[in-house]
Amino acid sequence: MAATVLVDPTAAVDGPPPPPESRARVLLVGTAFVTAAIAMLFIGLIAVYLALRTQALVDVGSWIPADVVLPLTQPNMMMLTLVLSMFTVQWAVSAIKNDDRANTYLALAVTLLLAFSFIVEEGYLYSLMKLNLMTTPPLASMIYAITGTHLAMIISAMIFVMLMGFRALAGQFTSRQHDGIAAAAMYWHVMVAIYALIWFVIFVTK
Repeated sequence: MAATVLVDPTAAVDGPPPPPESRARVLLVGTAFVTAAIAMLFIGLIAVYLALRTQALVDVGSWIPADVVLPLTQPNMMMLTLVLSMFTVQWAVSAIKNDDRANTYLALAVTLLLAFSFIVEEGYLYSLMKLNLMTTPPLASMIYAITGTHLAMIISAMIFVMLMGFRALAGQFTSRQHDGIAAAAMYWHVMVAIYALIWFVIFVTK
């Protein structure tokens, strides 16, 4: 008959404890695919804009009518606002990595405030440009299509940040698991990079 070996559950186990299991970063990977698709959409829109501008310069020698204003001051301030928001959203990622919840919430709130400021600035810019879809259809339709789509992206980025902020308030993110905040930051950085391209193509080079 085989002898029965009794194991003392209180006995010390030799060696260090096993490392904690890593969790799948599904949200981070999914966000990467979504941002890549959105970036391709904007690249296509800007390519169409550049093609129309080049054709207009060849055909009539001008792209922007005399009664249309494309100021640079407001787009510059909008660009600066978004650059500042890149630092604040990354501040949130750094804070949650250190389990600093107070700074995480503060950084997310400041990021949303900067995004709201950008939207207000864009509304003021629209009032200055005086674009008319009837009199300047190619120019007006393309600028509204590109900037309007980007406006929808920044609103979706704000919603993304708010949702991740609520999840952080519920205690779902820690220094070990913070992929939601990191995914929101990645989406935010891509949104800013896309506006930098819009700013350069439409308002700087004109």
